[in-house]
Amino acid sequence: MKSARTPVKKARPEADEPHGDRAAAEVGVGDGPTDLSELAERESRWNHALVGSGLGVWDHNYRLDRKYYSPTWKTIRGMAPDENVAGDYQAWLQLVHPDDRDFVAHAIERQNAGDPDYQIFQYRERHRDGHWVWIDCRGACVEWDENGVPTRIVGTDIDITARKEAEETLSRLSRRLDLALEVSRIGVFEADLENDIVEWDDRLIAIYGLQGAARKIGGDAWAKSLHPDDRERVLGLADRSVESGSDFQQEYRIIRGDGVERIIRARSAFFVDGNGQRKLVGANWDVTEEVALRNELQRAKDLAEARNRELEAAKESIEHLALHDYLTGLPNRRYLDKMLEDRAAQCRTSGLALAILHIDLDRFKQINDTLGHRAGDAMLQHAATVLRNSVRAADFVARIGGDEFVILCTVDPASKKTAGLAERLIRELRKPVRYEGHDCRFGASIGIAVDCGAELDAKQTLLDADIALYRAKGLGRNRFEFFSASARSDIVSAKQLGDEILTGLERNEFVPFYQLQFDARTLDVAGVETLARWQHPVHGLLTPDRFLDIAEDLDVFSTIDALILERALSDRRAWIKDGLSIPKISVNVSARRLADPDLGKKLRALKIAPGSIAFELLESISLDDCDEAVAANLKKLRKLGIDIQIDDFGTGHASIVSLLRLSPKTLKIDRELIRMLPQSAEQRKLVGSIIDIGHSLNILVIAEGVETADHIRILEELDCDMLQGYALARPMPAMQLPSFIRSGSWRQGQTTARAMQTHLRRALPAKAAK
Repeated sequence: MKSARTPVKKARPEADEPHGDRAAAEVGVGDGPTDLSELAERESRWNHALVGSGLGVWDHNYRLDRKYYSPTWKTIRGMAPDENVAGDYQAWLQLVHPDDRDFVAHAIERQNAGDPDYQIFQYRERHRDGHWVWIDCRGACVEWDENGVPTRIVGTDIDITARKEAEETLSRLSRRLDLALEVSRIGVFEADLENDIVEWDDRLIAIYGLQGAARKIGGDAWAKSLHPDDRERVLGLADRSVESGSDFQQEYRIIRGDGVERIIRARSAFFVDGNGQRKLVGANWDVTEEVALRNELQRAKDLAEARNRELEAAKESIEHLALHDYLTGLPNRRYLDKMLEDRAAQCRTSGLALAILHIDLDRFKQINDTLGHRAGDAMLQHAATVLRNSVRAADFVARIGGDEFVILCTVDPASKKTAGLAERLIRELRKPVRYEGHDCRFGASIGIAVDCGAELDAKQTLLDADIALYRAKGLGRNRFEFFSASARSDIVSAKQLGDEILTGLERNEFVPFYQLQFDARTLDVAGVETLARWQHPVHGLLTPDRFLDIAEDLDVFSTIDALILERALSDRRAWIKDGLSIPKISVNVSARRLADPDLGKKLRALKIAPGSIAFELLESISLDDCDEAVAANLKKLRKLGIDIQIDDFGTGHASIVSLLRLSPKTLKIDRELIRMLPQSAEQRKLVGSIIDIGHSLNILVIAEGVETADHIRILEELDCDMLQGYALARPMPAMQLPSFIRSGSWRQGQTTARAMQTHLRRALPAKAAK
């Protein structure tokens, strides 16, 4: 309530009461009308003006102790126009906003005192419905007493809530804009195009390094800041933008006031102000770091794309390497597996036949072993070239490993061209290849399988070609064979036998048999040869000729050798414990076991007594060109006290030189040379020569295959050292050997025959003397 508006000398409080239409009070004192009609007209005019303007009039006459509040004043506060106004100042003051209360009390005091600085002030007052209303209060003293004390104060209140809210909204928007500009470091300008004056804000001045410059800057200041290399381009764009009235958007470099080069991004737009003048407003921001980051990202992107291209190329290279043989460049086994089904599907839909040629190079290993791997690689490359040049463009050639190749062809089911291709390949591959002064010769064995129809199985056809190749190699090599059902049956049988061999090893079905060896002069037991036998659960006792080849293919023959040796050592210990002395046991050793680098260590673990064991080496091992591993193992055998014997001498390819280098203790003459001794003088001379050679080299000679008494007699006459054969003893298991030796049954008949022979030799010279 304005009831607090008391003069210096405080008036007596009085209840507020309406005064009706007091025009004189509302328009002030001193308007002296000349007549009542003029006064009424003036009063009506001012009342309408005040009501129309929204001004609420208040009049505090302290001399008359009267207060007046117009209906508009009451309406502003939510009161009814004819409502009485309470006169309690403190109660009214509680309606003022707490934050404004002290200020309002002070302002009213100063206004009552006639302080011109407080003639106008603003504050918040609670509306009748509870919200706050902003009041613009304007008041002044209009009457004073004789002492100069204000006695009457008249004023107006107006509701400025809407204006305050608009100002607050504008202020809030301004703060947001200012914060946004500050955070984004955007500088703003406004250009007066007609007067060539540009007003820059502080941020824009800072961006251009023009601190200290006036906010209103000439238009040429911006042009002077442009980088020399960008100036012509940017100014041309700006001029065209001004001429066309189109928005300007550009990125350019500037030279700041401090000489630093920066990159600016600018946007501007045209507008017409309230005075009809054409102006330009715009924003600039420093994007140097952004451009640097963008350039770095672009560089990283370019680098990544370049690396991606490299990776893609590397991927293609890897995929090519994964599907191709590195040496010949031909597709590999993995690629072949992919192509098999493709070609099979093609044949199933087209009615053509799928022909598969499985090619294996003959004598390739010898070239590799004698001339080295580089020579072998050259032969493989040559073979790949021959194959590639011999097939059609649509045919598929692959190297699937080692010296093996595969060709896929799609042919007419009745065509015989596949056989012609195989013949041509064999003919071309047999031609000599010149390599570092050597004529390298090798050949090829080829297995062929052809199949067609809706049930075509490419993988099975490949297996069939492999079976046909196995048959071609078995029939003499340098040839081709087509797959047949019988060939598959043989392979299945061999596979079954191979599985049975592996099972037999697990069940200890391989056992040693022993064949005694005898002194040729005394027929005393001189040693025993250990022979491998397979005690098959179905087929009975099998000799090595039934399982040797398959065991070698399975690479388990050396395992059988080792097993037989361990059993022989165990049997020998049992014989010695039984009081039976066997001078020496010989066991066979395969080529693979002789090449085992761990052979010496394995033999040392068996603790073999020196001189008790002899290893029989097949002459077919090729002693003339044995490799370093074999030579090293032969040396280790001698250190372990294990004698070396040459088996089947005379039918292999060992030379006298190899005998000199190897220095075996014993050599065995093959049974094929012994068999015809009684009937052939030439055979007797040959065998005699072998015996003489052995003796000249201090090598004992054993004859095997001694089947008859004539064999015994002739070999004794030829001065052979030991005999082995059915005429004296058959192979037998370990348990039978002691009783056989103790019985001496091999001597029966031999003593009488020898006595008769001696008598005849003595009688013949006496008869001749007569």
